[in-house]
Amino acid sequence: MKHVVSISLGGSHQDFEFTARFLGQKMTVRRVGTDGSIAKAAKLLKHWESRANAIGLGMVPDSSAGPRRFNEKDGARLAAVATRVPVTTGARLGEIFLEWAVRHAQIKLGAYFNSAKVLFFSGLAQQRLAQSMAEYTDNLQFADPLLQLGVPKLLTSLDALALYARGAHYAANWTPPRVMTVGLLQDWAKYVLRRAMSSATVIVAPVHELDDFGLEELGGKTIITSTVNDERIAQFRDKGVNMIVDGAPFLFHHVLAPNLLDAMIIAATGKSPDEILDDDYLEIITDLQIEPRIIYPNGFRRVNRFAFVIHPLSQEYFKKIKAIDVLSRVSPPVFMDALERVMAYAPPFVYSKVTGIKSPTGVEAEGWLISVGGTPKEIMSHSPEFTYRRLLDAAKMAKRLGAQIMGLGAFTKVVGDAGVTVAKRAPLPITTGNSYSASGALWAAHDAVLRMGLLPKPVGKERVKFKAMVVGATGAIGSVCSRLLAKAAEEVYLVSPETAKLLALKESILQETPDAKLFLSARADKDIADMDMIVTATSGAGKKVLDIMKVKPGCVITDVARPLDLPPEEVAKRPDVLVIESGEIQLPGDVKMKNIGLPQGVAYACLAETIVLALEGRFENFTVGRAIEWEKVREIYKMGLKHGMKLAAISGVNGPFTDEDIARVRELALAARAQQAAAAKRPQQRAVKLARPRPVARPRTAVPRRKTAETGAAAA
Repeated sequence: MKHVVSISLGGSHQDFEFTARFLGQKMTVRRVGTDGSIAKAAKLLKHWESRANAIGLGMVPDSSAGPRRFNEKDGARLAAVATRVPVTTGARLGEIFLEWAVRHAQIKLGAYFNSAKVLFFSGLAQQRLAQSMAEYTDNLQFADPLLQLGVPKLLTSLDALALYARGAHYAANWTPPRVMTVGLLQDWAKYVLRRAMSSATVIVAPVHELDDFGLEELGGKTIITSTVNDERIAQFRDKGVNMIVDGAPFLFHHVLAPNLLDAMIIAATGKSPDEILDDDYLEIITDLQIEPRIIYPNGFRRVNRFAFVIHPLSQEYFKKIKAIDVLSRVSPPVFMDALERVMAYAPPFVYSKVTGIKSPTGVEAEGWLISVGGTPKEIMSHSPEFTYRRLLDAAKMAKRLGAQIMGLGAFTKVVGDAGVTVAKRAPLPITTGNSYSASGALWAAHDAVLRMGLLPKPVGKERVKFKAMVVGATGAIGSVCSRLLAKAAEEVYLVSPETAKLLALKESILQETPDAKLFLSARADKDIADMDMIVTATSGAGKKVLDIMKVKPGCVITDVARPLDLPPEEVAKRPDVLVIESGEIQLPGDVKMKNIGLPQGVAYACLAETIVLALEGRFENFTVGRAIEWEKVREIYKMGLKHGMKLAAISGVNGPFTDEDIARVRELALAARAQQAAAAKRPQQRAVKLARPRPVARPRTAVPRRKTAETGAAAA
């Protein structure tokens, strides 16, 4: 029987022993901890070199912020104590397992580490893993100067780590002055480390080095480490850790440290550590069907990250800052005009952190609303390249924050080629949100029409008997709305000044829906009076696109445009018409973010698309360009339902509509229709009356009359 022992500088309370058959050899395996005592470890090495077939040596560095107590030279000196038996630290096997564990998690969880903020306690000890992690994210930090030298400084790139490594041999033998290891400087070093841990998404560290940290530093984090036993898992659960990626395998009912597993391989194969090749490791790992462990101490929890670009829609948005509001009241109008021009050049900034989004699947999302300063007026007055530069700056900021995907809001997705150029240049995936905007628009319109109850219900599979109009039909959202309405409405009127595009759109729709009844026009007012539903999806930047006074009473208008095609003063003219601001989405969970002009927890559909993609883990350029695929509209709608997205209370220019509000619009619409019908009937009745033939007067004939007293008296 083979005998294998692991001598660890870790705690003795975690010791274990078992007997098992490994690689065809029966062996007794034992783990012995020395509680940090090098002297005790040396004695145990001397004791076991004549009794064991192989010895694993587990090196444990100090867990406090400051100079490391143990280093590679300490390990080499300890290993040299035993001369009659192979001794291994398992460093090479540990590197393989840890790198594989990260790649395994990235594949299994789908782009999990993309743009993640990763803190390495030691980049020098994990250079191979750091290079692998750099394939997924640039947000890397290394605490080597802090933990090795006590200097409160973090390295922030692989280049900085390489530069530090070239001088590390000087630092290895350097003992910091006492002033650097006690007092204020030590406290400062600890503070820097704790702050870095709090802001990180992922922490890479030996498991024992995390013992001194609690919920504030580890809550919500992903830990990449090795040899996490049940006791450690319980500790991490209490400290709020989301996920652990463990590079040590679980075999024979125990978590085996790399040094112990390597010693078992040496004992079973009879080879020295230098004789074991990577191919040997590959064959053994494959035969044993070993797989890295992904552990959720508090149950499954995954938090994906997004960013979304917003911008002020008018000068009024600047007045939300109290100082600007006060100045605008006492300054001439030219002040606000100048401020509007200056803000267009302002760098992007984080307007709000978004938290609390939780899907029924258990996946969570958090993100950042990043504002660029240009209003639609300023955006449209500059070249597309001007806006591209600001969006790319926002994308770089989003990536530094840890976002895995970024959405474009309002006019930022209209400029130039509608996100194509930004998606090509940006360091993370981009979506305009137009697919969900189209879906949300018709979702809201359908719900509003049903709640109004003015249309006859269809019989069987026949189309609903209503007429719909899409103003801006050749645009990105308008074209998709046109395609979907063509499948549902009896007649669809497509309106756009782009005549050739209208003809091509009609041809394309008829290929998909041959029985659709389509009518084309360059002007909305031509057929507007007969419409039951109107979708406005223009990019008119506030220009008047239709005359609301000509709209049919009870018509449902869905205004998808931003800024709105129908401002509040226009909507107020027709209380018998239901005007809704597209389809806003109720986000799942207890959502917390700053006011964006919607009720709490409600988001614009374009923002909701970014969040849905984050929850789904679809970090890709989903909707870019002006040609939206209606299959993606259907796909994002289904994904939204999967993750708990709901149509929010239908909102108008003055806020959400209640059932009473919609009932009032319906009553006014019915009354207006009755008046129109009566007014139309009166001229018809008058025309009928005038057209009716008068009775012909009969000619009188002379009749002789007898003169009597009575007649004479009457005549008199």
